[in-house]
Amino acid sequence: MRAAQDCHSMRELRVAIDALDAELVALLAKRMGYIDRAVELKPAEGLPARIPARVDAVIENVRREAAGRGLDPELAAALWTQLIDWSIAREAQTITPE
Repeated sequence: MRAAQDCHSMRELRVAIDALDAELVALLAKRMGYIDRAVELKPAEGLPARIPARVDAVIENVRREAAGRGLDPELAAALWTQLIDWSIAREAQTITPE
């Protein structure tokens, strides 16, 4: 994939963005596989779907990673909050609280 500065037309830029979007979707799908595995592991370990300290740690890690890569940490935190909330809701459909 071309670097943004190597795109000399909107068509080239859009092709690159579409390719990047496909990569992001693939990574999100891979992440969802880990969430599905958590659904299998958490009950055996007596863990609920939502673990507030873990949620806080993930959001802080994402903020730090975003800042280090020049991405607005607030944007990253907002995206991950939505992703985490959706993932926890998915887990909660299967995991019953102890």
